[in-house]
Amino acid sequence: MVRVLFVCLGNICRSPMAEAVFAHKVREAGLEDAIEADSAGTGHWHVGEPPHSGTRRILAREGIAYAGRARLIAPADFDRFDYIVAMDRQNRRDIEAMGSGRARVVLFMDYAPHLGVAEVPDPYYDGRFDAVYDLVQEAAEGLLAAIRREHGL
Repeated sequence: MVRVLFVCLGNICRSPMAEAVFAHKVREAGLEDAIEADSAGTGHWHVGEPPHSGTRRILAREGIAYAGRARLIAPADFDRFDYIVAMDRQNRRDIEAMGSGRARVVLFMDYAPHLGVAEVPDPYYDGRFDAVYDLVQEAAEGLLAAIRREHGL
């Protein structure tokens, strides 16, 4: 089983959207028995809360189910997951400062280089959930393709 953890700041906007979109693509590819997704945050503010209403609205509009609740990234995640996918450079620095393990820590937008965007912006501050969804769609496609190549799926 290949395990992927998406991480943003509060785990209510970007990372749950990325988790849900990626898991949806995994199901569409018939790989749900081979690839698993989860999400977490580096900050504690929203632990236990459902995703932001903007994220829920986008996912509902796109017919993508999601029932997760915000949680903090934990030291055990470094060995539980194969990939820890940061939404931006600050998240990556925060993740790497926590420690290390077998997981590869990567930036999500590295899987959509054709877009020329280095980070997934936080829609919590500007409400641009549609723009974030577009980025997440592209990067999720690229990440899934990379995992399929790397793991022969």
